[in-house]
Amino acid sequence: MEMPMDLTEVKLRRKDVFEGKIMTVHVDDVRLPNGEEATREVVDHVDGAAVLALDEANRVLVVRQYRYVFGKVLDELPAGKLDPGEDPVTGALRELKEETGAEPETFLPLGKLLPAPGCYGETLHLFLAKGLKFSQQQLDPDEFLNVERVPFDEMVHRCVNGEIDDAKTVAAVLRAKVLLNL
Repeated sequence: MEMPMDLTEVKLRRKDVFEGKIMTVHVDDVRLPNGEEATREVVDHVDGAAVLALDEANRVLVVRQYRYVFGKVLDELPAGKLDPGEDPVTGALRELKEETGAEPETFLPLGKLLPAPGCYGETLHLFLAKGLKFSQQQLDPDEFLNVERVPFDEMVHRCVNGEIDDAKTVAAVLRAKVLLNL
């Protein structure tokens, strides 16, 4: 049996292109496993967290918000970026409360997601929340969204048929379906 090839690419040079509040962009020259050189364009983005929150009627809290990059309103799970050094659980609970006003009794991990590993350096931490108690939303000044409650089975159907194409939402809904037999 042959030994598997070492697939590691070795960074040779880095050129910083852009530095913003939540991301940086750089272009790296790398050495490939075969000894040749190639270029990698990389976006380093702060990590984030998303929460699949189920109410007492097994409905998912969905936030509808305009996404400028795609020029349309998307249905997504409550989510947001983590503050520097913030624990994913703490950040996820904060985002859930800010966007929906919900605080859960039960909070379980649904794993991690790499949204676009070809060029995008972000890890999204996914969670499941149940036993919700509600208070007032605490939206950021530049945050505009509507909260809806969608039956879980309908969310599964919408994810499977492509009606919902937000990666974190699709992943969390389908993971919850499999893991919890909902």
